[in-house]
Amino acid sequence: MIESDNRSTGSVYEMIRDDIVSGRLEPNARLKIAELALRYRTSTNPVREALQQLRGEDFVQMEPNRGARVRPIDEAFVRDIIEIEVLLEPALTKWFVSIANEADIAELEAVQAQIEENDFADRVRHGELDTRFHQLIYDRHYNRHASELWWKHREVLRAISRRFATSLSRRQAVLREHRTLIAALRAQDAEGAAAIVAQHVEGSGRHIIEQMGAAKRIIPRRSPA
Repeated sequence: MIESDNRSTGSVYEMIRDDIVSGRLEPNARLKIAELALRYRTSTNPVREALQQLRGEDFVQMEPNRGARVRPIDEAFVRDIIEIEVLLEPALTKWFVSIANEADIAELEAVQAQIEENDFADRVRHGELDTRFHQLIYDRHYNRHASELWWKHREVLRAISRRFATSLSRRQAVLREHRTLIAALRAQDAEGAAAIVAQHVEGSGRHIIEQMGAAKRIIPRRSPA
């Protein structure tokens, strides 16, 4: 008997998406609605709706007479997201510059102090703080669709990056870019802040893509015969 907890389409979507990004659902694997309903302890309707949503976001590919398959989460997938974010995040930042006050800057500085105190020692904690840092800027934008798109991309990239270690050079760059961004925001330098954010996004994307490429080049050792 199937034990269903009546999960919503949204929660089923998130679980399938996370399993695709993490590799728990392997690239090109067939996605059968009945099997997924069993896997996530739900009925078939939320699964069907979630797959349609994932198809629209290019996580799932539909093939005639073959059904749904997992789209490989590769370097091209990350590149496509970064190319959008390098345009979106600077635009969101420029708006924040126009409305930010001293209290807003102080809150960013407080979060940044926690980020530096943690200094990547706890990766989960860093992810939470880093997300909070950027949310303080982007969630203030009047265009909710834009900030929600950033959030979706953020969650995808964070799930992918969890598979890899963050290099020392990238850790140093993140802290430096955050400090420089705060200084530009305090100076009400919209163009300067936007340029820093664009550099920040490009650096993050480049690091993930490099790590993905390095992982592919690792050849597993064969067990002795």
